[in-house]
Amino acid sequence: MLFNSLQFIIFFPVMLLLYHLLSHRWQNRQLLVASYIFYATWDARFLFLIIGSTIVDFYCARYIARSNDPRIRKSLLLLSISVNGGALLFFKYFNFFVSSATNLLDWIGLPTSSHVLQIVLPVGISFYTFQTMCYTIDVYRGKLKPATSLLDYALYISYFPQLVAGPIERATNLLPQILNPRSVTPDACFDGTYLILWGFFKKVVVADNLCRIADWGFGNVGELNTLSALVTIYAFAWQIYCDFSGYTDIARGCSKLLGIELMLNFNVPYLSRNPSEFWKRWHISLSSWFTDYVFIPLGGSRNGTWNSYRNIFITMLLSGLWHGAAWTFVAWGAFHAALLSIYRMIGTERINRLPGVVQTVLMFHLVCVGWVLFRAASMADAWLFAETFFRWSVLSLPPKAYLLALVFPLAAVELLQYRNGDQFPVLRWPAPVRIVCYVGAYAAIMIIGRWDATAFIYFQF
Repeated sequence: MLFNSLQFIIFFPVMLLLYHLLSHRWQNRQLLVASYIFYATWDARFLFLIIGSTIVDFYCARYIARSNDPRIRKSLLLLSISVNGGALLFFKYFNFFVSSATNLLDWIGLPTSSHVLQIVLPVGISFYTFQTMCYTIDVYRGKLKPATSLLDYALYISYFPQLVAGPIERATNLLPQILNPRSVTPDACFDGTYLILWGFFKKVVVADNLCRIADWGFGNVGELNTLSALVTIYAFAWQIYCDFSGYTDIARGCSKLLGIELMLNFNVPYLSRNPSEFWKRWHISLSSWFTDYVFIPLGGSRNGTWNSYRNIFITMLLSGLWHGAAWTFVAWGAFHAALLSIYRMIGTERINRLPGVVQTVLMFHLVCVGWVLFRAASMADAWLFAETFFRWSVLSLPPKAYLLALVFPLAAVELLQYRNGDQFPVLRWPAPVRIVCYVGAYAAIMIIGRWDATAFIYFQF
């Protein structure tokens, strides 16, 4: 069920009305049923994966907490990671590894036949798998007490606003809100409604219109020149940001109306001045997950400079692979690992000698280079796209290039967020100005918004 669909526009208000008529215990039960219905509209067959992971991790965590035997505790943790990681590896990476191995054997002169299965990728599996694994790991580390109710824990795993595209919530944040009674304040209603409106504006007005430019450009790489390539990559950079952050805004807004606070997942990332800051502002829940459960356990920045560079590359390569089973995503992760390492080698003091605007513009364009790898259908297409920057003859614009102007109102609000450190700057404006903004955003959504139920980009991950 897409947020930008008639199904959801009917589903959520009905669910919300019933929710506020129930006691806390029955609210949780209703949310669990609603979450399973929400997911089942995609493919009910894959509910068994979520339910299976839920049951395995609930009992693994309980017995980890009860046991004082290190071997038993570690065995239960490995069982949890194996079940969840195994499902993720099979559904998302089986064909990728098989085809890559086959190509390698063919290249070295050992031809073989590959067995590619018609595997359907369960929507959201990368998100809820990471969420359930971090729960078990935190219980194992002693940072969290295990849940006592299987149904409440099941709600933590399947909570529908963030189930299929995040943010990847830690149990330390979301689970207590599930276990304790909730209330919805007037401020939460205003903030939630604003986030929903703003999220729909980002998705159906900006992202789904800019995808016309990006899809044409990446689908006709051989026809691009320097100017059209720039417009194409700018369009995709804002498309993916508005698509993903728009989903998060809608999810956070819906949650606020339910009395639940989800974590901030995007914080004006395109105003970052260096790669480290970018990853503290972009997909915060994923970058912090890899920091806490991969980078730091590997040794982080300890044990010498070269070990820290090694850990950066391992972490970012895994992050790239998390995004998709293709070598383009691995290359994208390697590119960002190289950026992080180069900036670290140069040093903050030297970089800060540049004016802040220069740092921001440079970082934005470096991120755009990475987006070429992320969006390209293959490494060959990515290389062909790079070559377009040397085609200076017959400069022309892609079809509907004027749609890039939709970014301007978005960028203006983001500048205010960045300067004021306020996620809701519009809510602080005088009432007449706010009303004009709300009416304008709603009109844009209804008039130029693309209500063709276009799926969110990160659903494929």
